[in-house]
Amino acid sequence: MNPDIPLQLLGGITAREFLRDYWQKKPLLIRQALPDFESPISADELAGLSLEEEVEARLVIEHGERPWELRRGPFGEDDFKNLPERDWTLLVQAVDQFVPDVAELLQHFRFLPSWRIDDVMISFATPGGGVGPHFDNYDVFLLQGQGQRRWKIGQMCDADSPLLAHADLRILANFEQTDEWVLEPGDMLYLPPRLAHYGIAEDDCMTYSVGFRAPSAAEVLTHFTDFLGQFLPDEERYSDAGTAPASDPHQIQRDSLDRLKALLAEHMGDERLLMTWFGQFMTEPRYPELVAGTELSEEELLGSLEDGAVLVRNPSARLAWSEVGEDLVLFASGQSRLLSASLRELLKLICAAEALHIDNLGQWLADDEGRNLLLELVKQGSLEFADE
Repeated sequence: MNPDIPLQLLGGITAREFLRDYWQKKPLLIRQALPDFESPISADELAGLSLEEEVEARLVIEHGERPWELRRGPFGEDDFKNLPERDWTLLVQAVDQFVPDVAELLQHFRFLPSWRIDDVMISFATPGGGVGPHFDNYDVFLLQGQGQRRWKIGQMCDADSPLLAHADLRILANFEQTDEWVLEPGDMLYLPPRLAHYGIAEDDCMTYSVGFRAPSAAEVLTHFTDFLGQFLPDEERYSDAGTAPASDPHQIQRDSLDRLKALLAEHMGDERLLMTWFGQFMTEPRYPELVAGTELSEEELLGSLEDGAVLVRNPSARLAWSEVGEDLVLFASGQSRLLSASLRELLKLICAAEALHIDNLGQWLADDEGRNLLLELVKQGSLEFADE
């Protein structure tokens, strides 16, 4: 995608301008980002998804005496029959992993790294429905899919922003409104991290939330050091060989801290291990249990492709690739595989193509390393046959 071509999705500005002026900085309201948009899923179909065991769903109901009650799915049909006529919201996570037409919406956001996209959450709300004023620690695009929703924008928040006493929801105790807009179908609002916002349904409405992965510093440090620890022998320890005699045996001297920092820097600065961990971490699937592989032989894979079979990405899988030294590495659903530089175009194809078949895989099926890679991805579950 050319970053200097104006995009309707961004209100006529370029991807470069958006990333420079708005991304993680300030909100952007885009009228008719997707003109004449019609939701590819109905409210009844969304409710049907929330009945499924593998789907993450929540109901937020506002009551006069107990505002913003949270109920967690999976739900039953009776749960919806007993709801009031207004003031409730159904939220369903990762709808893109279950409805292909919803997943196609992500093609509009390819000016951002695909491995940064988390999921498409869809909320359906009756008049007055909302989840209270709150803030998120990640970027989000809010696309109106049906009806009207009033969005109120407030202050920038942080960990010290006071919250209401609520066991399940993080609702701001103070909301300092700065802007207010009513979104129609096809309108979209971009919000940077930590910006307070409050959406209220004007009528029966549906909103698509495209959220992005943003690991916290705590997650990075905890997960990376756990990963790093797998490669360090137990005998490699803090050392103070050549130290000077202690003037006070109870004092920790500055040079001791310098030795400790050098020990950490030696391993934390290993770019090969850092890239391997980061790629695996950022491609971990939201629902690992849905990335289930198929046992088959190389002959069975080739035979199926020659007979016209098509391979597609498992909707729950995540794929990315990178360079590590002179080699390439493919990250697939939390796992990594080091490959030779000759497979660069194959890796791009695997990550980007809507389908893999004999026509676009032809040359790679004659390559031992490329053929084995495809086989391993099918066995792992990141790729699957289209008819499965």
